[in-house]
Order: sequence, then C-alpha cells, then structure tokens
Amino acid sequence: MQIRQHFALWLGTLGLCVSALAQNYPSKPVKVVVGYAAGGAVDVVARTIGQSLQTSLGQAFIVENKPGAGTNIAVKSVITAEPDGYTLMMAANALAANMSLYQPQPFDAEKDLVAISLIGRVPVVIAANANAPFANVKQLIEAAKGKPNSIAYGSPGNGSTPHMAIELFARAAGIDLQHIPYRGGSPAITDTIGGQVPLVAVNALEVLPHVKSGKLKVLGVLSANRSANYPDVPTMAESGFPGFEASVWYGLVTPAATPKPIVAKLHAEVQKALQTKEVRERMNAVGGEVVPGSAEMFSNLIRSERVRYDKLVREANIKPD
Repeated sequence: MQIRQHFALWLGTLGLCVSALAQNYPSKPVKVVVGYAAGGAVDVVARTIGQSLQTSLGQAFIVENKPGAGTNIAVKSVITAEPDGYTLMMAANALAANMSLYQPQPFDAEKDLVAISLIGRVPVVIAANANAPFANVKQLIEAAKGKPNSIAYGSPGNGSTPHMAIELFARAAGIDLQHIPYRGGSPAITDTIGGQVPLVAVNALEVLPHVKSGKLKVLGVLSANRSANYPDVPTMAESGFPGFEASVWYGLVTPAATPKPIVAKLHAEVQKALQTKEVRERMNAVGGEVVPGSAEMFSNLIRSERVRYDKLVREANIKPD
C-alpha cells in the first residue's frame, strides 16, 4: 500500500514537472529543420511560421536547411534529436512518400515523429508549352488515349510530389504519359518553355510568372477548389475526376517522445499564427492556403498519404533519383 502511495506521489510530481516544463517553454532558441535549400516554398513557409512563433513565444525560431537524400538526412536528424521541443521540422509530402520510395525503409514517420500541426497546401498544376495542341485536361486525355508514352511531361524528379500526382492522374484517366525527371522544377519549366517537352508538373507557384508572361498555359489544377492564382483554370473534379486531389502540403513535426504538453502548446500557437493576416498573405504568396486543424488531422493525413504512395510506388515501380 505504501509503495503504491509513493508511486502515485511520484507520478503526480512527474506530471507537475512536465506541466511546468511546458509553461516555461521555450526558454531558449528553437531549431526548425527544413529538408530543402533556402528560398524554396517549404523554406518560405518555415520562416513565416517561425517568425510568427518567435513573436508569440518570445524566443528565436531558427530555420536550418539540410537538403539531401530526398529530405531523409533532415528527417533522420530530427528523429535522433533530443525530444524536448527544441528541434522541429517543417515537413512536406516526402515524409510520407519516402517510407515506400526508399528501401530499406529509412524511418517510420508514424512511430518516430509526432505531428504538431498541418500548416497549409499548395496545389500541383499541369502546365503546357504555350504552343501545345491542347488547352485543357480533357484535350490532353483525348490526345494521349490509345497512344502510350506519346506525350512527355517534366517533373522536379523521380518520386517528387508532382511526379506522383501525375502518375495518379494518368492511372485515373487510363492514359500513359512519358515521365522526364529533372533535378528540380526550374530546369523542367525551362525545357517546357523551350519546347523540349510539351508538359510540366510542378507546384502552382513555380509556373505563375511564366503563365503571366504567356510562355506557359495551365491545363488543370490538382486541388479540391480553384486556385486564387488561376481562377479561370478548372480543377480535376471539374475536368471529370471528382474526389481527385494532389497538393504539396506542409506541416510541423517533432521527435515522438516530446512531452505532450509542449506539443499541445506548439499546436495551439500554430493555430493562432494561421489566423493572422501576415501568415495568410505569405502562404498566398507561395501559391497556397492555410489549413487549420487538429494534430490528429495531420497524423491521419500522413498515414493516408503513406498508404496512397505505397500503392503507387509498388504498382508503377517508381524509384528515387
């Protein structure tokens, strides 16, 4: 009986300590790891959220760029970090895709990490050379029907989100497109403008200046709703594929053993940030929208995306660059 009382007392004391830890958090600068180079969309989102959290929590949120191995280097550095709330990661779709794309499996995001909050989404778009003989998705499908690999498209690389999105679309449409992987979105766009390939699949932000200049035209937006940047371009649902969506998503994660009160505090602060005019404007500037919601919602997204990518990687035999 006495042992049980001591144990209960110990648990109570531990709970008070963890609660006090969360109240005092953060007491030093927080690192936000990004698995991509500085200047890209994920980096911009990380810095935007970091600045907002810095203002609300009174400590610096420092972005650390760790590109390489399809973001696996960055993910592993976060998984092995001290689970104290001082190492976060701004993750994107690769977190879910890489568990199937790379063998042996480099990590288990659902066990090794805990979701803090989804931040937002940026739709993938299919864009074409200005002189391409199709003006919309329906015309593209008609041109590709019964002609396997007769129409090529560029993407930022094997296993990239746009590559996966177009493979999913092609399967849904019953067509075969020829995939030309590039080392990033910019060279793929350059070759599409130059006519080396007729199509490119990238996030909505990257093609915007070229669409405005008339060098490219967007055939379809792979999001649930029309994009504010391309209000006249139909979604995939409007093009005959209801329920089809493919977006680049962004969200904060941290090591799995991070105390729950700290995760809850971070989640609450991120939700506040997503309501601010500054964050919404910066997200719009990178072609996306903020997506408030529970941590559980983000966990469920990672899980469902892993299942979806696992099926696609196996069936299409997709290999990383």
